[in-house]
Amino acid sequence: MDRLSGLDASFLYLETPEQLMHVSGLLLLDPETMPEGYRFEDLRGAIARRVRDVPMFTRKIRRVPLGLDHPLWVEDGHFDIDRHVHRLVLPAPGGDAELADLVGHLAGQSLDRSRPLWEMYVIEGLASGQVAVLAKMHHASVDGVNGANALSFFCSLEPESPLLDLPPSWQPITRRPRRTELIARGVAATARRPFQLAAMVRPTVGILAEASARTRRGMAMAAPLTAPRTSFNGTITGHRSVAFMDLPLDRVRAIKNAVPGATVNDVVLTISGGALRRYLEQRDELPDTSLLATVPVSVHAETSHEVGRNKVSSMFTRLGTDVADPVERLHRLAVINAHAKDHHKAIPADTLQDWATFAGPRTFGTAMRAVTSLRLADHGPVIHNLIISNVPGPPMPLYFLGARINGLYPLGPILHGAGLNISVMSLDGRLHVGVIACRESVPEPSHLAGAFPLELEALSAALL
Repeated sequence: MDRLSGLDASFLYLETPEQLMHVSGLLLLDPETMPEGYRFEDLRGAIARRVRDVPMFTRKIRRVPLGLDHPLWVEDGHFDIDRHVHRLVLPAPGGDAELADLVGHLAGQSLDRSRPLWEMYVIEGLASGQVAVLAKMHHASVDGVNGANALSFFCSLEPESPLLDLPPSWQPITRRPRRTELIARGVAATARRPFQLAAMVRPTVGILAEASARTRRGMAMAAPLTAPRTSFNGTITGHRSVAFMDLPLDRVRAIKNAVPGATVNDVVLTISGGALRRYLEQRDELPDTSLLATVPVSVHAETSHEVGRNKVSSMFTRLGTDVADPVERLHRLAVINAHAKDHHKAIPADTLQDWATFAGPRTFGTAMRAVTSLRLADHGPVIHNLIISNVPGPPMPLYFLGARINGLYPLGPILHGAGLNISVMSLDGRLHVGVIACRESVPEPSHLAGAFPLELEALSAALL
């Protein structure tokens, strides 16, 4: 049986109609490269053949009776590709604005938990002649790395080359468990939890002591609950707004090389901080102190856990939005992020996954309902302002079932209290930036996305 890890299951428990926990990717495809030309029926058929025997796409959630344990993945005996691959036509004039509006609408719709937790929307009618594909997968099933792997499963390095291999970790689910077996396993898991909790206490005390010592030395990562409040830090709705844009990766790398000790991620965070500063200045709401971002960190290479799809941790970092000069901001972030990385490395990779074992559907469900109904995110300390993720992709072109990928824009979840997510993915010499937000808090995310090239130019003019 394929049981969800506590971290995987937490994304199910955290989900509400407003706080949707799926991740998305918007692909812009060139149909001219497809060997047989583009027809929706052919594309849907190719997707159907590719996913037919792959558990990641044909399994669904089965809950354990009485919530005694985390849910399991089981095969969907009624899997139907037409429930997962849909065809839409973009309204005229078919530009980026119309595409962003449609993607925002689709991103605000939850996935049906009675079926495998993914969907693809094939969008035609783009004025550019391209075809867009919006892929949605639940966070319980993928993290950033697994999500990229899931999309690459449909890709090749040439239009007519064989598709990339199936990752070896995606193994078939062999049977469906009986109800009595689920109850027995749940009772056993419940009985083990006090001992697991006791085993977690001592190392956690050590982690906290180390964090305190680093804080005294001025070498700790930024602390949560210390973020300034902005217009996108409050209770979110289920409505989403979306924007996307590209940056040249060679320029970003040249800027990185011009500042000793800096990394590509430092440059991305510096540009993000500058874009946020411009956006908030335009709205006359720039805080005196820096915004605080949560940055997801993959621990696939460090974790000792084999169970679970999400192998991720996170670190907190200041974005330097209180610094006007972009070069000074980059120098500051290079130091801040170096401390944050060292601090993060001192925390065992499995810490978040181990603590997530104790997550329970009733506790999380009650808490999320209270957060929404009482609008708790509108008051008190702000945990963090937004999420920023950066996922490295391949340096060469990719072809989605024969169609060259011209753009690949990741769109992550947003949370109560942090209604903005900026996600970046590299592909073939470009950085593809996806911005998604609560529509009521950030009605025009294109204003924020449009500031990214301006910040890149400001850094380039000063350093190159």
